[in-house]
Amino acid sequence: MHLSENEGIEGNTFVVTGGLGFLGSALCLELIRRGARQVRSFDLRPHSPWSHRLINHGVRCIQGDLVLKKDVENALLGADCVFHLASYGMSGKEMLQFARVDEVNINGTCHVLEACLEFGISRLIYVSTYNVVFGGREIVNGNEALPYFPIDDHVDSYGRSKSIAEQLVLKYNGRPFKKNTGKCLYTCAVRPAAIYGPGEERHLPRIVSLAKLGLVPFKIGDANVKTDWVYVDNLVLALLLASMGLLDDIPGKEGRPVAAGQPYFISDGFPINTFEFIQPILRSLDYDLPKSWLAVSHALFLAKIFWAVYTMLYPFLNRWWLPQPFILPAEVHKVGVTHYFSFLKAQRELGYVPMVSPREGMAATISYWQDRKKKSLDGPTVYAWGFCVIGMILLFASGWFPAIGPVPVLRSLGIFFFRSMFGIRLAFCVATAVHIGEAIYAWCLAKRVDPVNARGWFWQTFALGFPSLRLLLKRAKKIV
Repeated sequence: MHLSENEGIEGNTFVVTGGLGFLGSALCLELIRRGARQVRSFDLRPHSPWSHRLINHGVRCIQGDLVLKKDVENALLGADCVFHLASYGMSGKEMLQFARVDEVNINGTCHVLEACLEFGISRLIYVSTYNVVFGGREIVNGNEALPYFPIDDHVDSYGRSKSIAEQLVLKYNGRPFKKNTGKCLYTCAVRPAAIYGPGEERHLPRIVSLAKLGLVPFKIGDANVKTDWVYVDNLVLALLLASMGLLDDIPGKEGRPVAAGQPYFISDGFPINTFEFIQPILRSLDYDLPKSWLAVSHALFLAKIFWAVYTMLYPFLNRWWLPQPFILPAEVHKVGVTHYFSFLKAQRELGYVPMVSPREGMAATISYWQDRKKKSLDGPTVYAWGFCVIGMILLFASGWFPAIGPVPVLRSLGIFFFRSMFGIRLAFCVATAVHIGEAIYAWCLAKRVDPVNARGWFWQTFALGFPSLRLLLKRAKKIV
């Protein structure tokens, strides 16, 4: 296509489902920048980190649920084009909430399709996933000719539901509007790689938080495994080009949109091992990746254990106190099995060429995470927490608890090291006094180098002592 950059955007009304998310907000802002008459963000959440910026730029934020047909109709009425980004169950605990995954990804998509036909909305761009064709079998430089992965063979409900939804979207292409206006709905599907960029909220935060706690004990697969990534600005560009590819009034191609009924793989075009990709980010934050590799078969066994345990905890999956599972079977496939695709079709038919290189995208992402770390309370690994907190509890128990259960054994060990009960109690009192002194010093130092988190530094150093204070001293040294 050879169209102006604002073709089909200026003067039109757009709805972005999932518009308060990382990708959705970037898309909304770019539509505004290119001259859209109105942009509506339709999202289940009332607000997000991008809400204020969207509102300040004139985006209309509508709260609603995709599974409620009335909410969808209220959001889509009067629109010219819909970008359907909203989904559920991509990672973590969400993947195990099977009923909700199907409700949002399948039923919600049906509501969007029916509303488009009801209100005469001519363009629908569906954001799909690689998982519609990938399910754990190696794919090297795949393309859109690949068949859908068998529905019953998907190991996760997300991939299965997205596959069903994409096929529905593409089958609706060319359907006439319900009001018999002589026009019809044109649809296409964009299949993005794993998305990254400043503010990404699904992949990298989970990885960084685990690395921060020292809970990434191994890499999965081997160093030759490669997967695709896509920078957020490149994906936004692809979505806009896809919307232009559904225009049916292009001179010489009236009534024959080039993208109608078509799927497109979108990536940066530089497949890379996932652990090699994230290593610069973790290194810039002073976090380490392990050197050892775990075979996919062994990782799958571990993932199935987490899957079984969290399935039994199904009623509590939405509770804040239940942490994310370490890894699930579908996530093992994503990082441990090679699967990358060519974007040649999108380049040929839509004119897609990544405008941000992986080097530039990674630099922006690293800068974001470094700035985020400066504003947050840094902490030691989970091993330091366990050693310090459990150690102090055991020392107290051996010195003051009655001789029941395991206390006599603890007391015997304490006497072996400290020679007497008095020695045990003195050691505990001295350790407590040192922790209090370190905590007070940390609070005073933090008021100069990290005032926002001064109270957090006090309590963390009170619990951990020097392992926490060492991190604060390191931050103070960088500032000086």
